[in-house]
Amino acid sequence: MAVSELLGKAELLKQGAEARVYRTQFLGKPTIVKERFPKRYRHPVLDEKLTQRRTVQEVRSILRCRRAGICAPVVYFVDYTSHCIFLEEILSSSTVRDHITSAQQSGSCEEAELQRLAERIGQILAQMHDEDVIHGDLTTSNMLLRSSPEGGESNLVLIDFGLSYISALPEDKGVDLYVLEKAFLSTHPNTEPLFEKLLNSYTVSSKKSSAVIKKLDEVRLRGRKRSMVG
Repeated sequence: MAVSELLGKAELLKQGAEARVYRTQFLGKPTIVKERFPKRYRHPVLDEKLTQRRTVQEVRSILRCRRAGICAPVVYFVDYTSHCIFLEEILSSSTVRDHITSAQQSGSCEEAELQRLAERIGQILAQMHDEDVIHGDLTTSNMLLRSSPEGGESNLVLIDFGLSYISALPEDKGVDLYVLEKAFLSTHPNTEPLFEKLLNSYTVSSKKSSAVIKKLDEVRLRGRKRSMVG
């Protein structure tokens, strides 16, 4: 079956500025398909090159994470002609965003569990950055908690690597953390101590954290200066 025919029968979940996301079955498995479509405002040759590069970068980042033992969707198939990535659908899961919001509404009894979750996020992001993977769009909506079949602690799964790339530069890793900090604190008000726990865990877990945290502080300073200037 051609990719276009398969997508014609698939369920469209959402469409953003860069891609459409579908739910379907592929080789008998529940599958998410990410299709990067042409941008009419760009020159066709330039658009093809950029789309090809971003598709390659996304697949490369996911595979590098998985090789390092970081939970990310399985890549089933990539069609570089139609710029479609066929990914494992993460079943029995909820976003970290929804989990934190629900826990906050439940009261202080969930605080210890949220502290453990922040620590786990910090450890996994440290591992990802030590592999020189820059996610590019770190938010609590792009992290899933998947129920464990054995009923133990949920697995933390990173998703949506559409803006990801490979870089060893502390600056890029610092910006990655800054993007998460801004998204985290705006989505989850009054969680500064929780994010501090995440950063402390990152610092302890990463072999290269000192240079990254230094760059994060520089990026924060630049952000504050821009806010003051307006």
